[in-house]
Amino acid sequence: MFFFFVGGVSQQVRQVLKSGAGRCISCGGRADLVEYEKVLKLFFVPVWRWPGKDPLMYCNNCELFFPPELSPPPTPSPRRRLPEESVPNLIRCRYCSREVDSEFRFCPYCGSAL
Repeated sequence: MFFFFVGGVSQQVRQVLKSGAGRCISCGGRADLVEYEKVLKLFFVPVWRWPGKDPLMYCNNCELFFPPELSPPPTPSPRRRLPEESVPNLIRCRYCSREVDSEFRFCPYCGSAL
């Protein structure tokens, strides 16, 4: 008798507690402090959800969950504030590690999806 099991457990963001609370340990992008939940999926259909224990940091750029203790602090703001339009919002490409404007959907250097 042969059984083929397609499924697994994954993590999903349930609620953002603090936006931009730190930086990602992998790509250096902005990371949010979030509450998360674990999801059991069978044949790609969620069948059971349960909350995670402690809040985690979540990077929207590379979709990494990691403990807040490992996160470097957010970059300090300069003493003289510039208008928001003149400050570029940059993220790092997870494949070539170059800085890319956050409004881009694809890296202009290597062509990978951001």
